[in-house]
Amino acid sequence: MTRVADTRFVIETRAWVERVVIGLKLCPFAPAPASRGLIRYETSTATTPETLLEDLAAELQRLVAVPAEELETTLLIHPYVLQDFHDYNDFLVVADEALVMLGLEGEIQIASFHPDYQFAGTSADDIGNATNRSPYPTLHLLREASIERAVDSYGDTAAIPAANIETLQRLGHEGLDALLRSVTHDA
Repeated sequence: MTRVADTRFVIETRAWVERVVIGLKLCPFAPAPASRGLIRYETSTATTPETLLEDLAAELQRLVAVPAEELETTLLIHPYVLQDFHDYNDFLVVADEALVMLGLEGEIQIASFHPDYQFAGTSADDIGNATNRSPYPTLHLLREASIERAVDSYGDTAAIPAANIETLQRLGHEGLDALLRSVTHDA
């Protein structure tokens, strides 16, 4: 993987995390690692799924090699590959297989974000899809132990999705679009 430090991809993704994910309180667990500087933003220059898989494996190994007190989670941004959501969604199966092959199943979890994210059974314009819509295709690598600690301290997580939908509905498509434009224009 070619190291691309603080490209517009990283800058815009970081702004999206701060303004949308944290700002709208879509993920109650994100503020703590963000405020402590424990989120790694990495841009993959991969142009094929095979090269992205190599970059993913490298990032997974990096994450488990560093103590959680130094690195909690990684966002692997891949703007040059898997632009089509269906191709991206198919790749998630390969990504999960990589966890198994690397012996990281149960230790690391991969969450998925994409500009065209669409939950099964929803229409493309369903505002609820925005909970997983990022500026660029992104694989979010999370430590399962960190997730468990966050869930234990938070309490009832079952209400989070409904609260997110309510927040997004209040904001509406126009408000959300304006917020997303601010991420790319001000970042």
